[in-house]
Amino acid sequence: MNHPQPVVLGELPSLSKLYVNAAAAAARRRVLGSSTGKKRLPAVSHEVRGVRADVENLTAYQHLLGETASDTLPAGYVHALAFPVSMSVMNREDFPLPLLGMIHLKNRIAQLAPIQFAQELDIRSWAQNLAGHRAGTQLDVVSEVRAGSSDDLLWRGVSTYLAKGVFLPGIDKAGSPNGALDASDFVPPHPTALWQLNLDTGRSYAAVSGDFNPIHLSVLSAKALGLRGSIAHGMYLASRALADVGAVKADSFAWNVSFEAPVFLPARVALDITTLQADSGHWERSDYVAWNPRSGRRHFTGSVTALP
Repeated sequence: MNHPQPVVLGELPSLSKLYVNAAAAAARRRVLGSSTGKKRLPAVSHEVRGVRADVENLTAYQHLLGETASDTLPAGYVHALAFPVSMSVMNREDFPLPLLGMIHLKNRIAQLAPIQFAQELDIRSWAQNLAGHRAGTQLDVVSEVRAGSSDDLLWRGVSTYLAKGVFLPGIDKAGSPNGALDASDFVPPHPTALWQLNLDTGRSYAAVSGDFNPIHLSVLSAKALGLRGSIAHGMYLASRALADVGAVKADSFAWNVSFEAPVFLPARVALDITTLQADSGHWERSDYVAWNPRSGRRHFTGSVTALP
C-alpha cells in the first residue's frame, strides 16, 4: 500500500492546543463564511516516532473502562494513543472540514499482535475517502501503529467521521448514510449488562484519552455546537463493550463498531454480547449491541472476531 507523503512530527501533538486551534478556525468561519474553499484532503500523512505509553495513564484507562490490569495495551487505548496524530491531520490549514462537532460514524480496527506498554511505537495517520453523506460530508481517518524496532504493523484503525451540515462543492450528496444501521426490525434482547453513565462520563474519558471535544464535556459546550446535551464518546462506548467481551478474545482480532444514536448523558445503556465458538471449542467471535433500555432505541452494534 502506498502511503501519502509523510510529515514527521517531533512529538505527540497537544490535543488541548489542537482544540484551541480548531475553536479559532471555527470562529474565523463564522465571521468569514462557512465555506473553506477546499475540496480535497491533504495529500500527506503525519507521523510520530518513538511513542511510549504512560503507565499511570494506562492504569487509569484500564480502571475507567473495566479492562483487566495488564502490561498489554487494550486496543481502545492504542486508539487513544494514536488520536493526537489523527487530530493533527484534521487540524491542518488545508483540511477541508471543520474539526469541532465532527460526529463519529464507525470504526474498523485490526489488532494484529499484543502491544506491551514499554514498547516504542511509530504512529502514522492520514485522511482518505472524502465522500458525500445525506447529512453532510464524511471521510475516513486511518492510523497505523508499528513497532519502532522492526516496523512490523501491530495495529490499524479506520475511523469514519461526519461533518454534519457541511456540503462541499463538487461532492455529491449520498442518498443514505454510509454505515447507517436499519433500526426498524430491532427487538431488544435480554441484556447481559446495564451501564449507568453519569453526567461526568465524558469528562472522565477525556481525562484518560485526551479527547476534550466540547460535545462530550458539558451541556453548555455541546449546545454551542448544536446538540441538546453532552454525549458519551463513541470510543468510550465501544471500548467498554470490548472490555466486557473480556479476555476470551484472541491476541489478534478484528474489532468493528457502527454508531447509530448518540448516548446523551446521564444515561442507562443496555448491552448484549453473543459469543460464538468454533467446532474446536475455541473462541471465534463476539457480537454486541447496545440500546436505550427505556425507549428500545439502538445506540451501536459491533463485533470482535479472531484473525487467522
